[in-house]
Amino acid sequence: MLPQSPPMPLSYEGKTRRVGVEIEFAGLPPSETTKLVHTLFGGDISVVSPHRLKVEGTLWGSFVIELDTQYAHPDAKLLEEVPRKESEWERQRHQMRVDFHNRTRQLIGDVVTGLVPTEVVCPPVPWDELGELDALFKALHSHGAKGTDASLLYGFGLHLNPEVASLDVSYILRQLRAYLLLAEWLRQEIDIDITREVLPHANPFPRPYALKVLDPAYAPDLDGLIADYIAFNPTRNRELDLYPLFAFLRPDYPHELFQDKLVKARPTFHYRLPNAQLSQLGWGAVVEWNRWVEVERLAADNAALTKRAGAYVTYHTQPRLTRWIGKLRDWIREARTPHDPPPHRHHDL
Repeated sequence: MLPQSPPMPLSYEGKTRRVGVEIEFAGLPPSETTKLVHTLFGGDISVVSPHRLKVEGTLWGSFVIELDTQYAHPDAKLLEEVPRKESEWERQRHQMRVDFHNRTRQLIGDVVTGLVPTEVVCPPVPWDELGELDALFKALHSHGAKGTDASLLYGFGLHLNPEVASLDVSYILRQLRAYLLLAEWLRQEIDIDITREVLPHANPFPRPYALKVLDPAYAPDLDGLIADYIAFNPTRNRELDLYPLFAFLRPDYPHELFQDKLVKARPTFHYRLPNAQLSQLGWGAVVEWNRWVEVERLAADNAALTKRAGAYVTYHTQPRLTRWIGKLRDWIREARTPHDPPPHRHHDL
């Protein structure tokens, strides 16, 4: 399968857009995963800490392979501290504290290895080279890595970070509108794992927020878009997390989430919805990228986007009885024409 071209294939800087990919899995610890990445893509292995490693100098940049819990890794803030006083005792005391912290974090990592997932954070890859990255997913599965469908306890995901094509608020708003309209379709296509549905990491947007954003009269400036997003989504746990993009555009925005160390400012959409389907033949970043491209295609079709947004708002502001009757009519129509795929219905928007 080849990656499909988005309507806007170049970034806001005029270069081929890149896609950051992150995947979580069980069954393969960071050390073995690092060797596998090195075998596939070359580069040099470096050990950041016992449970966080890097493969640097590959064609695309650096891969980070780590246990997916902050408690298994040394706290960078503590390591950057300096002795409070310029004395030998204070320097020794500070070093003892650092050594104890490092040993404790290593022990935590040793204990939870096998209980928390391994995560590979790939360097940004040009969208038309994602097929080459897919070799990683096939290799992970063949070496024993377990994805979302291997256990009911595995709420693992694959995240895509598509680089934006523009920094204009109108572009961002169109992408958000298109995503809100296609979110249910994406969930059905991906067949979201039940465990991931229960866990909060990729929660859907609340309906009142969707109605606000899809209102044809909604035309905020950037600060207005950010303020509304925060008001309805005061959490990183959304299927399309916009905090990294907003933090890149407005690093000085006065809200605590913009200072959260887990919010990494970057000019990308942070798409968190897909499962990690390692055991599914042919699955990989290309499959999920091609699904994402459908969002961008709708965003680029202003007439279709406007029509579907209006239909969504009209349908979801109707009385509940009216909506129920509409669903009943759709079901009857489907029963009468079982071989003729029905058009998009309002309640699927």
